[in-house]
Amino acid sequence: MEKTKQGQVGMGQRSLAQETWRRFKRNRLAIAGMVFIGVLLAISVITVILDLVNPELYNDLVVKNDLLNKLAKPSPEHILGCDEYGRDLLFRILWGTRYSLFAGVVTILAAILVGGTIGSIAGYYGKIVDNCIMRVMDMMMTVPSLVLAMALVAALGPSLVNLLIALSVSQIPQFARIVRSSVLSVKDAEYIEAARAVGASDVHIILRYIVPNALSPVIVQGTLGVATTILNVAGLSFLGLGVKFPFASWGNIISDVNNTHVLTTYWFIWIPAGVLLLLTVLAFNLVGDGLRDAFDPKMKR
Repeated sequence: MEKTKQGQVGMGQRSLAQETWRRFKRNRLAIAGMVFIGVLLAISVITVILDLVNPELYNDLVVKNDLLNKLAKPSPEHILGCDEYGRDLLFRILWGTRYSLFAGVVTILAAILVGGTIGSIAGYYGKIVDNCIMRVMDMMMTVPSLVLAMALVAALGPSLVNLLIALSVSQIPQFARIVRSSVLSVKDAEYIEAARAVGASDVHIILRYIVPNALSPVIVQGTLGVATTILNVAGLSFLGLGVKFPFASWGNIISDVNNTHVLTTYWFIWIPAGVLLLLTVLAFNLVGDGLRDAFDPKMKR
């Protein structure tokens, strides 16, 4: 009998997932965004594999200066041209893809973990715990995320690790508020009371019954948050507070445009990286919008 019930629950979960996927794949823009993100992930994996196979490849293609090709324009030999140090822009953009995606995904995962924990505690226990935690979150949200990240990076020092920490901290309040609101909507439900009655611990109740209700809005916000984080990483790198030499990123590629002459004459330095950054942010936003519609039970089209 118990196996039958478990089977029915499993079928219900699968049918819900199938219905969500059915609604999502009807959104062609969201599918296009997902395909584009898949291509970027494939590029990132390939560059990592190439580095493992040949550790000197990164230095030869991305880091090593070649002043004979300084500011070389696009040609069959250098498809996107070279920067002011003679480094091939195509390879720098391809290798920079993994750092942009890595920063965006890791930052949001860390923010979800910490923010989700904080939001669960605040919503479940309520009263003074909720008031204290959420007032701190409110104060953090009064500062724009990019400004807060800039202040933290400036205090900790410019490095990739400090950049990830700063951006994660700036995103925590959003996920804390989302999870808290989901907890408040279900914590007094009958099945939660039943779990308490049979002696289930608070941790078990939160992880087993409450957190799953927050997954849908968290996934949507997480997807949109990756887009925002990638943009912030590029902005901080442009300002010299993000990914530093010898690592390549879209932001520090664009930062090579340091005067009007370079901006207008050597357009090939910044336009490819800028366009790729724009398309990546757009792709994540399209996927986020598609997931929001797919998770919405009112969307029956």
